[in-house]
Amino acid sequence: MNTYSICGINCTKCEYKEKCGCKGCRESKGIMFWGECKLAKCAIEKKLDHCGLCSNFPCDDLKAFAYDEGEGDNGERIENLRKLIAN
Repeated sequence: MNTYSICGINCTKCEYKEKCGCKGCRESKGIMFWGECKLAKCAIEKKLDHCGLCSNFPCDDLKAFAYDEGEGDNGERIENLRKLIAN
């Protein structure tokens, strides 16, 4: 399993992995336990391994998700993707 989700969440630290039986966005093809993830679906349609490889990175949708009051991580997922593309 990849350590990071398509949008850059560190799956090994995600509380939903065990709590909700999340198999990850790649394996689930963007259909998550909570519904369809438009970020994952977008990257999958573009045949990208993750959002960091997109020419529009970071897009408004990714920024909105990363800084969402309830589910965001204060941009940590964007920084995770920046580290991935720097390597």
